[in-house]
Amino acid sequence: MHSLRNKVVFITGASSGIGRSCARAFAAEGAKILMAARRKDRLAALQAELKKEFGATSHGFTLDVRDQPAVEKAVAGLPAAWAAIEVLVNNAGLSRGLDKLHEGKLDDWEEMIDTNVKGLLYVSRAVVQGMVARGSGHIINIGSIAGHDVYPGGNVYCATKFAVNAISRGLRMDLTGTPLRVSSVDPGMVETEFSLVRFRGDQEKAGKVYKGLQPLTPDDIAAAVVFCATRPPHVNISEMIVMPQAQASPLIVHRT
Repeated sequence: MHSLRNKVVFITGASSGIGRSCARAFAAEGAKILMAARRKDRLAALQAELKKEFGATSHGFTLDVRDQPAVEKAVAGLPAAWAAIEVLVNNAGLSRGLDKLHEGKLDDWEEMIDTNVKGLLYVSRAVVQGMVARGSGHIINIGSIAGHDVYPGGNVYCATKFAVNAISRGLRMDLTGTPLRVSSVDPGMVETEFSLVRFRGDQEKAGKVYKGLQPLTPDDIAAAVVFCATRPPHVNISEMIVMPQAQASPLIVHRT
């Protein structure tokens, strides 16, 4: 196994869901946790939690990955102890609505594209330069089954996750000949705030998404991410699709 003890792991969207679980899972491996999100209070609470439960060293800061100058400034201005990022987990992302394309809301499109695609690109560009210079690093992008199959109403969201798939594959090609690794972990149905965000706080709609089946948990995906990161340096898990047992595709789900 590749030890991450005292290595810097940078997680975007760390304040909840898969990002939060990744922070805990990497802290359990002895890593130093560098985390960014928009919700400062949640980051502070998570830092205290990591210290108490794992004795982990962490550094958190607020960041909207859609803001390219802010991303560049934040990464360039990291304290020396946090600058050598070993693992980048591009987790920040969201979905908005299930509208047909011709009825879609432009603001929803912009938010998904700016966060899921452009935000991932901004963070990757800022961080990967340092990894290449140091000759060490691993980029793990959180994709989705929606990056492999399209479903009704998922038009733009699916397009953003297809883009994550393409970016991951392209970056892997760009980094051929370096010691860097690139992985994509692509979940199926995971019970997080994802559906609540998609339906703008509608608890009833969000609850129906997971009704009648046992979905994945954020911890399930964090375990997959840590597995990728702890393989020996000559091993690269290029792509991992993780699904609930009850789900065969975005459209085929067994409910009881």
